[in-house]
This record gives sequence, C-alpha cells and structure tokens, in this order.
Amino acid sequence: MKANLVSYKIGKFLSLLLPLKVGYFIAVILSTLYYFISKEDKEIVRKNFKIVFPSKTKKEIKKITLEVFGNFGKYLVDFFRFSKLDKEYISRYVRIEGLQHLDTALENGKGVIGLSCHIGNWELAGVVMAQLGYPICVVALPHKDNRINNFFNYQRRIKGVNVIPLGKAVRSCIEALKRNEIVSILGDRDFTQGGILLEFFNQLSYIPKGPAVFSLIAGAPIVPGFIIREKNDKFKLILEEPIEFFPSGNRERDVEKLTEKCVERIENFIKKYPVQWYCFGKIWL
Repeated sequence: MKANLVSYKIGKFLSLLLPLKVGYFIAVILSTLYYFISKEDKEIVRKNFKIVFPSKTKKEIKKITLEVFGNFGKYLVDFFRFSKLDKEYISRYVRIEGLQHLDTALENGKGVIGLSCHIGNWELAGVVMAQLGYPICVVALPHKDNRINNFFNYQRRIKGVNVIPLGKAVRSCIEALKRNEIVSILGDRDFTQGGILLEFFNQLSYIPKGPAVFSLIAGAPIVPGFIIREKNDKFKLILEEPIEFFPSGNRERDVEKLTEKCVERIENFIKKYPVQWYCFGKIWL
C-alpha cells in the first residue's frame, strides 16, 4: 500500500493521541475505503490469494482480501504507537508460546536466525523480543524515500531493535550471529533479485535464501516465529522448534533444501491466518 511521509506522520500523531480502540476503528474505516478505491492493490491481493487457495470461490477470496486491508490498518496503528510499548504492555497484550525454543537455540552461542513473514505484526515481534532483553537485529528493505526510511527505522530503534539494511546485510548479519544475537529475516518475499526459485503454494516464486545461507555459514539454528492478532486485539507470539537440518556438504543443494523447509513453515501460517498476511506485491512468476 502506497503512502507518503506526511500521511505516516499524521497516522502516528493520531495513533498516539487517540485511545487504541478508536485508532483501530478509524484505521479500519480508512483501509476499507482504500480497498474500494485502489483497484491495483486490490487485484494483486486477490490474485495472490487465488494461488494460495485455488479451490475457494471468488466471493471467499474477496472476503479475505477485504479483511486483509482492515487488518493492515490496525498493523499500522500498532507500529505508530511503538513509543508507548513497554514491558507492562507486553504483559497485558502479548502471549508468548515456545520461548524455550529460542532460549535453547541461543545456548549454542552461534546466534539465531529468526524466520518470519509479512503476517500479523512482525514488527511488533522484534520489539517484544528487544523489550524482554534479547539482542535482536532485523533485516529491513530500505524505502526509496530516505525520509520515510528514517521514519520507519526510528520507530524500530527507539525500542531497542537494531536495523540491518537489505543489500548490506551479509557482513552485519554474520557479525551479529557471532555475538550470539537474533537476526530476524522475513522469508516470504524476495526484494534482492538474488533469491532462489522454489515452489511456494505449488507455484514458482523467488524466495529469500538469506536465512538458509546465514544458517549454513554461521551454524546458527533457524527458529520460526510468528506474531498473530487474536480476536480481542491482543497478540500471540508463537516461537516454533528450530528447523532440523543436516547439511550434506553440497552448499548449493543445502541452501535449496533448507529454504524449502523455511517455506513449509511459512505456508502453514499463511494458510491458518490468511487475513493477516499482507501480500500487496506480486509474488509469483
């Protein structure tokens, strides 16, 4: 979804000024209005979900698409309100499952690859981890407008999340893993033109190979983590067991096979929570 710096600043101002439920209400209205006036974005999302759910009817796909726009509005409100997020907020609004998987993985001392995707509120997951005392870096796509890029990175950094720009990630990620930190990477869309061509929901798509590459280089386990909005607008952060993988020694084949395992975990969550997957760009060939 397209926006400019002024609209982001207005959104942040209102999100901080208004009560949370009022902010959500207004965001859903505006996002729904955008759904009706933005033919291009709406059609992209519909086409994407038709690939994910080939057996669903046109009416069912339309309903999912409409809900995606509304949920994305709520996602933005949460992102704009990061300055208000603290341990008390986490205790009240975020339920964490599987934290022991992350703790165990970090005991190896080689860092952890946090695998996620554009679902729920992935930005909030990083902030939650940082506020709980976990050293975390996120690999983020720089915005073309440097002012918007600074705006987004400020929102992350004020809550303790270190940002690694996509395109300059290799050295920084390896160094972070050597410091036994968490390096969070979204694995559902490739923005580098250097992804690996794999089946994603049974159709070919370029998938980020970063999680697999960094894992194989550094020996860091990949821990999938997804934060999902619940019906009461609270959140559930689900940390899964590390992806089990035994390298064969053939680096190219190992990257492919490990990336396939990452895709499988991501597919499972998208199928389970489709109205929270924000797929506003073309994904498949």
